[in-house]
Amino acid sequence: MIEGSPASREAANQSAMAGIPRDRRPIAVAAVLSAMALVVLDAGMANVALPSIAKALAVAPASAVLVITAYQAALVMALLPCSALGHRLGYRRVFIAGVTLFTAASVLCSLAPTLPLLLAARLLQGLGGAAVMALGVALLRFIVPHDQLGRVISWNALTVALSTAAAPTVGALILSHASWPWLFAINFPVGCIALIASQLLPTTRSSSQYLDVLSMALNGLMFGAMVLAAEFALERPALGWATIAIASMSLIALVRRERAKAEPLIPIDLLRSQSFRTSVIASVMCFTGQTAGIVALPFYLQYGFHQSTLATGLYMTAWPLSVAATATLSGRLADRLPAAWLCAGGAALLSIGLASAALWPLQGNLEALALFASICGVGFGLFNVPNNRTMFLAAPPERSAAAGGMQGMARLTGQTAGAVLMTALFTLTTPNLAPRIGLIVGALFALVAGMVSISRRAIDG
Repeated sequence: MIEGSPASREAANQSAMAGIPRDRRPIAVAAVLSAMALVVLDAGMANVALPSIAKALAVAPASAVLVITAYQAALVMALLPCSALGHRLGYRRVFIAGVTLFTAASVLCSLAPTLPLLLAARLLQGLGGAAVMALGVALLRFIVPHDQLGRVISWNALTVALSTAAAPTVGALILSHASWPWLFAINFPVGCIALIASQLLPTTRSSSQYLDVLSMALNGLMFGAMVLAAEFALERPALGWATIAIASMSLIALVRRERAKAEPLIPIDLLRSQSFRTSVIASVMCFTGQTAGIVALPFYLQYGFHQSTLATGLYMTAWPLSVAATATLSGRLADRLPAAWLCAGGAALLSIGLASAALWPLQGNLEALALFASICGVGFGLFNVPNNRTMFLAAPPERSAAAGGMQGMARLTGQTAGAVLMTALFTLTTPNLAPRIGLIVGALFALVAGMVSISRRAIDG
C-alpha cells in the first residue's frame, strides 16, 4: 500500500491515534530517549575535550574546533534527507540505521590517530545523529496515543535538558581519569543498549516515492554553505558573502525543483499551514534568544564578575535544570491548554529572565543571576514542549518525519544565529559590554517568539 494513498493515510492516522500496545511502550520510548541522550551528551562532551584533543594530536586550537564544526555541518546537511529516507524506507529502519552509524562512528572517533581521520569520523557521527534527531519524535507519535503526545514530548525535552546539563560534568569526569578517546568509546555500550531496545519500535509504512538525489545534493550544498558562511562571516567577509551567494542559489534551485511535489524534501506543503509555519518561526526566534543568552552568561560571569570556571558552571547549571524540572509539567499543560498562550507565556518568562540578567543592579549578589537563569529555563521549558507538539500535530501522521526534520532545522538555525550574533558582538564591542548587549538582544528575540506564538491563538482555540 502506498503511504500517500487515502487508505494508507487513514491507516497512518489510526496508528498515530492509538499508539502501540501498552506493554511495549516503555521500552520503545526508552529506545528513542536513550538515542537522543547519546547524541546530546556526545556533542557536549566533545566541547569539553577540545583542548585535550588539540594537545594530543598536536594541532592548533582553531583546528581542533573543526571537530565541532564537522559534526554540526553533517547534522544540518542531513536532517531533511534523513526525513525523506524515513518516509521512503520507514521511520524505524532509518532510525536504527542512524543509531548504528552513530555508534560505529563513535568507535572510529576513539581510534582516530590524526585530526583528518577524526573529522571524517565526526562527519559520520553527524549523519547518524541527524537520523536520530529527525525521526525520534516522529516515532514517539506512533508509540503513544494522541492524547499523550504532549507528555511524551515533555519526556524528550527532559532528556535533552538533563543530557545538556550533565554533558560538561560527565566529560570532565572522564577526562580526569582517562584520555580523550574514551569520550567517544563510551558511546558504544549505550548505543548497543539503544539498538536492542529499538527492536520494539513501531513499524511505519514505507512509501513508493522515489528519492531525488539531486534535491538532496542541493540541500546539502545549501546548508553546508550556510555553515561555512557563519564561520567566514567576520574574519573573511568576502568568502563569507560568496558562500552566502552559493547557499542562496542552491535554495532557489531547490525550491523550484520541489514546489510542485506533493511531499517535497523542504516541507513546503507543511509550511503552507499557518499553525506549522508560526511554530517554526517562533522556534527559530526562541532558540536564537536562548542561545545568545547561554553564550553570553558565562562571559558575563567571568569577565564582569571574575568568577572561576567551576563557579560559572554551577551558576549556569540552574538553567538546564529548570528546563528539566518544567518539562513534565509543560507536557501535561500542553495536552490541556491552548499552545498559543503557553508558548507566549514561556517566551515572556525567557525574555524577562534574559533582560533581568542584563539590567539588574547585581552589586555582587550573584545569587540573583542564578535566579534569572532559572527563570530563563522555566520559560524555555514552558515554550518548547507545546510549540513542538503544535508543530507535529499540524502535520499529517505520514509527514511526521518531515515535521521532525523541520523541528531540528528550526532549532539548529536558531542556535547558529544566536552563536553568530554573539560572535559579531564580541568582534564589534568590548568583552565586558558584549555579554550584556547579547542578553538584551536575546530577550528581544524571545519577545518576538512570544508575539509570533500569540498570532496563532485563533487556530489553537
